[in-house]
Amino acid sequence: MEHEIRKKSFRFLSIARLETIRQEVVNMISAIYERRSTRKFLARNISKSDMTDIIQSGMKAPSSKNRQPWKYIVVQGDAKEEMLRVFRQGIAREENECALLPQSKRYISAAKHTVDVMEAAPTIVFVVNSLGKNEMGEMTPEEHVYEICNIQSIGASVQNMLLAATEKGIGSLWICDIYFAYSELCEWLNSEGQLIAAIAFGYPDEFPEERPHKRIEDIVEWRS
Repeated sequence: MEHEIRKKSFRFLSIARLETIRQEVVNMISAIYERRSTRKFLARNISKSDMTDIIQSGMKAPSSKNRQPWKYIVVQGDAKEEMLRVFRQGIAREENECALLPQSKRYISAAKHTVDVMEAAPTIVFVVNSLGKNEMGEMTPEEHVYEICNIQSIGASVQNMLLAATEKGIGSLWICDIYFAYSELCEWLNSEGQLIAAIAFGYPDEFPEERPHKRIEDIVEWRS
């Protein structure tokens, strides 16, 4: 009798767990379709608990050979203001002196706007490839393959973080304009590894329309 009760209890628990998992999958798919790049933020801080949840979601991403090549540097408050000052110095250098991206100067005005967006966001997270080498250094073909695999892994980590933030009602902006001030930001961060990306997080003060996407017919090739 007791054995039968335990079996029934386990069955009900399993059904409840399956329903929980199903709902979590529904929420994840919803977050994929609802995520937007946020460029206007409310003057409202994100709790450390929520930021920890977001980062832990990033840590759950798959990685090549389970190397988990990520490090996250969370920048807020006075540290953020100092970082923005350094960022603007780097953009000025890129614009007027020795440019790392000379063919991309037409995007500098957009980079300046990105810094203004970051100023409004309460939290910036820099994502570093902890196993990365200097982007200017020479690599063997094998090292280059490892680098590609690690960056793929970090991309998955960043996407997990964006989706976790979306589910919490927190906006985000994945930032690649850091490369206009790359050397300055790397020096300021003073962290081993290779800086890959930055993400601005904050409660959104806008709800942008979905931007156009390519048609699936134009980008998918089916083979059988």
